[in-house]
Order: sequence, then structure tokens, then C-alpha cells
Amino acid sequence: MKSILSIAVAAILFIGVNSIFTVKQSETAVVLRLGEIVKADLEPGLHFKTPFINSVRTFDARLQTLDANPERYLTSEKKNLEVDSFVKWRIKDVAKFYTTMNGDNRLAGMRLGQIVKDGLRAEFGNRTVKEVISGERVEIANKIKETTAQAASSFGIEIEDVRIKRIDLAKDVSDSVYRRMEAERNRVAKDLRSKGSEAAEKIKADADRQRVVILADAYSQGEVIRGKGDAKAAEIYAKAYSKDPEFYSFYHSLNAYQSSFKSKEDVMVVDPKSDFFKYFNHTVK
Repeated sequence: MKSILSIAVAAILFIGVNSIFTVKQSETAVVLRLGEIVKADLEPGLHFKTPFINSVRTFDARLQTLDANPERYLTSEKKNLEVDSFVKWRIKDVAKFYTTMNGDNRLAGMRLGQIVKDGLRAEFGNRTVKEVISGERVEIANKIKETTAQAASSFGIEIEDVRIKRIDLAKDVSDSVYRRMEAERNRVAKDLRSKGSEAAEKIKADADRQRVVILADAYSQGEVIRGKGDAKAAEIYAKAYSKDPEFYSFYHSLNAYQSSFKSKEDVMVVDPKSDFFKYFNHTVK
């Protein structure tokens, strides 16, 4: 009797456990009956199902990112560009998503990636490299978002955003562009150096000319001042000589003696009676 009761309790617990399921806040779910959807878009919380008949599939309802590998696209000029983009998406209609994608996120990513690639190929094919790089990136992304959203709605997917992260020239093209840019910069640098050298020579020549002019003016002014000084000195000497010629002669003789006999070792062979020693032989009365 006890064993039967235990079996009954265990069976009830087993059935109860298989009749209850929970949906997390970040999830959405569908209830299936023999593979057919009977309930969809279940709210987060506790739910019940018929055990052994119904099954539950849960899916991540949060925003997801599809970050595709960079792809090459041709512009209208037949130039290769490497484009790196990403897509933000989420499950909007879980029943459609389960029916069309079999609930497989990987398959959904492949389909979305192909839609985005086709859209980018069409948009880049209608534009030149200059148009793409100069500022039409946002416009392209918005158009891709619009077309991708229309196609993805049939899969139960909502497109939140499409962005182009990077646009690069292909390596062979970028190397060629880099070489041209380098040659152009070298040409500009050489031209600037040449103009700088020319300007430096002009400045140096002008500075040398100004130096010569300034020195000549200074020398001319100096000679004028020196001439005026000499004239003034001659005038003073003349006035002094005219007042007392004898004293003036005596003063100049003393200066001559002082200049001639600077050292005790100096020797001068001169007639003592010459005019040079006039004041040595002169007796003061």
C-alpha cells in the first residue's frame, strides 16, 4: 500500500514538474504541441503546459549584434573597397522567427548578413570612392537599415540599427594611393624648402645691405663728430696759445718730456743745447 502511494506521489510530482516552466525577463518563448505552435510571445514569469504533449522553446529576446567580417565591394569606378559593418537586431515575432528560421540564431545571422551584403553591394555600386568616403556613409547605412528591416520583418526580426564601422581601400589600391600621396607631399615639401631658401637668401642679403648702410652712416656721423671735436680742440688750443704763448710752449714741452722718458732705462742721444731741452737749461729768475 505504501509503495503504491509513493509511486502515486512521485508520479504526481513528476507530472507537476513537467507541467510548469518559467520564462526569464530576457527571454521569449513558444509552446509547441507535436511541433505545432499553440502559444507564442509568452510574458516573463511562471507558465503551465500539458506534460508529454506540449514542449517549450525559449529564445533570447535581448538586442543582439551581428558583426560580419569585412567584405570587398566595387564602386561605380570599379575600385575595390573593404567595408566593415554590423547589425543590431532582436526577435520581434517569435512565432515567425521559429517558423522561418527554425529558431536558429545562426541561420538568422547568415540570412541577415546576406541581406546586408546585397544592400551594400548595390549602394556602393552606385557611388564613387570620393562620395563614399566624403560623407555619404550615414546615408548608405540608413538605406541599408530600411531595406534590411523590410526583409527581416518576414522572419519575425526587428532591425534596430545598421552601422558601417570602417571603409578602407584594398591593400593594392591603398599602397598605390599612399605612394602617390607620398610623392605629392615630397613635391610640396621640396617646393616649400625652395621657397624658404629663396626667402632666407633675400632676408640675408637685405640684412647685409642694411649692415653696410648702418656702418657707413655710423662712420660718416663719427667722422663728422670727430671733425667737430678736432675743430673745437684746435679752437681751444688757439685761444690758450694766444693768451700765453710761453706757458703753452712750456706745457707742451712737459708733455713731450713725459712721453719721451717713460722708463728709467730709456736713453736719448740729443744735443743738450737743442730746443727740445730749452726748459731744462732755462734758469728761473
